[in-house]
Amino acid sequence: MITMGSPDDTPEELATTEGRPPAGMEIRVTAPDGTPLPPGTEGQVRLRGEAVCQGYLDEEETSAAFDADGFLITGDLGRVLASGHLVLTGRTKDIVIRKGENISAKEIEHLLYQHPGVADAAVVGLPDAERGERVCAVVEQPAGAPPLTLPEVTAYLREAGLAPYKLPETAGGRRRAAPQRDAAQSAQVQAAGTVRPDQPAGTPPRLSWAGGA
Repeated sequence: MITMGSPDDTPEELATTEGRPPAGMEIRVTAPDGTPLPPGTEGQVRLRGEAVCQGYLDEEETSAAFDADGFLITGDLGRVLASGHLVLTGRTKDIVIRKGENISAKEIEHLLYQHPGVADAAVVGLPDAERGERVCAVVEQPAGAPPLTLPEVTAYLREAGLAPYKLPETAGGRRRAAPQRDAAQSAQVQAAGTVRPDQPAGTPPRLSWAGGA
């Protein structure tokens, strides 16, 4: 067991946290380079203790999964409160790194979900030789909704308070149905669970825009 609730926890702690680690378990929140972060700061969640496996049969996999102090790199993002309670906030793979800036895909998706012309959305990072990654937003619209355009989406996101560098915006932005997306984009979006190869006929089109500025 990694964390657990306690009879001493408040209703808020029980509802909004994962609990605290039991005896024999340690939780460390770090920067990407493994530097420990202070309580309340979001970072990578790492675990060490009796409930964590000792490694894998493949030594290379073990080296990649554990840091120098023996903590398992979980791939989760979160923060540890001053009380010791763990709050999970996302996954490291939900982060797009564009020009050295960390961009939360979850933050953009949350805003897109609130748009009346959006039924489903996913934000992924597409490889880019100059920027590291580009922000790609994939949107499915509800049946009968008027088609969204890139300017409409970016204007909505800016009005909602999203920083300009996080926008999936470019003069060469494109609006495509998923079957027309090139192989590299399609593979990444399918991995995010937003495109199904067996998508039935008549399903509302999914539109994609990739940031490039």
